[in-house]
Amino acid sequence: MNTARALLAAAAACACTATPALSADYPDKPVKVIVAFTAGGTTDTLTRSMSNALSKKLAQPFVVENKPGAGGNIGTEFVVRAAPDGHTLIVNSVGPIAVNASLGKLSFDPLTDLIPMVQIATVPNVLVVPPSSPAKDIKSFLQFVKTAPSLNYSSTGVGTSSHLSSYMLMDELGVEATHVPYKGADAVNDLLAGRIDFMFATIPSVIGQIRAGKLRPLAVSTLQRSATLPDLPTIAESGYPGFDAGSWFGFFGPKGTPPEVVAVINREVNAALPSLHAQMLHEGAEPVGGTPAQFAKFIRLEHDKWAALVRKFAPAAN
Repeated sequence: MNTARALLAAAAACACTATPALSADYPDKPVKVIVAFTAGGTTDTLTRSMSNALSKKLAQPFVVENKPGAGGNIGTEFVVRAAPDGHTLIVNSVGPIAVNASLGKLSFDPLTDLIPMVQIATVPNVLVVPPSSPAKDIKSFLQFVKTAPSLNYSSTGVGTSSHLSSYMLMDELGVEATHVPYKGADAVNDLLAGRIDFMFATIPSVIGQIRAGKLRPLAVSTLQRSATLPDLPTIAESGYPGFDAGSWFGFFGPKGTPPEVVAVINREVNAALPSLHAQMLHEGAEPVGGTPAQFAKFIRLEHDKWAALVRKFAPAAN
């Protein structure tokens, strides 16, 4: 998470320096911000917080619209096909941008048909179980999954970091479990009811249930511990060094979006992040910010990492 803090500091500095000449007319009407997942999930929560800040600063409504389905591909393609005038944007995440193209043929290329504008945050995934689970901590969980006759795990969709985190861990342990994909935040419901054995969920999507004692957190999926749940160990420090499967979120526009529009969104998101820092940390997200070029470079690295994993595990990962 140190990298995220460094980028946030750089973002705050960027927001205070001179920017290119910007269109005085943008936005000149409401901006539609697509979320490719259901309401109530991490992507939705972060998008609504940031859209509220942009609405106040830019004097036009930034209206959030959920278009879930196909692991985020439906909402993503909607924006790819939209007019590149800055009035249809998307806040997207690791699955649709860096993973899905490796899982199957798409009618678009998320790396070339979308313009990265600014990264909003990184978010660790947290391994959670229902209170009825015999797993009380990560050590007993590892013992449990090795001896259980059958296991089910939920995710927010095929190819999401929620899915691949669980798959990676099962592969590390040399055991099998049945993947039950959902359209987004609905993945938590069957877990709460005890019909699902475990799940890797983004911290913001389950922090309320964790604090209420409705879900038991066991470990986080990133290399470093979460600032929101600092007492939880990482999978890496629990005997699986190098295990790293976090989530991230950022703004994108359709290919051809004017650089001036990209600069406006980048500038205003960077400017808003410091005021949202405490709220985001409380909810389990760590603000990032930075330039479009930094975000684009990060996405390429993520794409290459996940493509290598999917090539290795594709037959079972689907």
